[in-house]
Amino acid sequence: MHVLVVTAVPAERDAVTRAFGDRSGASVCHVRGAEIHRAGPFDVLAGGAGPAAAAASAAFGLAPGRYDLVISAGIGGGFTGVAPVGSLVVADRIGAADLGAETPEGFVPVTGLGFGRVLHFPPRSLVRAVAAATGAVTGEILTVSTVTGSAERAAALLAAHPRAAAEAMEGFGVAEAAEMAGVPVLEIRAVSNAVGPRDRDAWRIGDALTALTDAFGKIAPVLEGWIHHDRNDS
Repeated sequence: MHVLVVTAVPAERDAVTRAFGDRSGASVCHVRGAEIHRAGPFDVLAGGAGPAAAAASAAFGLAPGRYDLVISAGIGGGFTGVAPVGSLVVADRIGAADLGAETPEGFVPVTGLGFGRVLHFPPRSLVRAVAAATGAVTGEILTVSTVTGSAERAAALLAAHPRAAAEAMEGFGVAEAAEMAGVPVLEIRAVSNAVGPRDRDAWRIGDALTALTDAFGKIAPVLEGWIHHDRNDS
């Protein structure tokens, strides 16, 4: 089993590798502009914040062609009433929430302009299995270039994406790279804050990173079973 995990920052990368004990002696290799840390069955890459950095880093990481799966992982915001702080979300849809154009009639996604795409769909059987193993919520994880900071913006996102459970900044970029490489994609987020008014005092980043570590400790056997037996069940 060969799985590439792409996070935004080293703290998220280290939360993943901690699932497999002390990583002080972990194998580290280099791709252009970043390091890949090997931990258990995972090669973990801190690729940078935002969809563009995530897509570029994932593409470099996937270039050797040795991976069975790529996972976008890290912390993110959860929508109130769906994914509370400290919970996990596994994406059944990875959506580009703000890729498009503002018009007098409102926002139009890039697909409404006649090109591009705004959704990727992780394998259904894998989403079900990972959610069952971790107790995660399933739903759409939105990729945004600007993190939500107001109740009005949160409400607008939910109106446009009623199945949204969380938002982050990298999933769609990783999914684009995965699609071009012909590799299935998964997105996992540990919720550190509520989507809405920006209140850093209410963030629980440490708790979210701990939840991310716990999740990766549980999913390794699930991924191995899926890759060997269920991959054709999309």
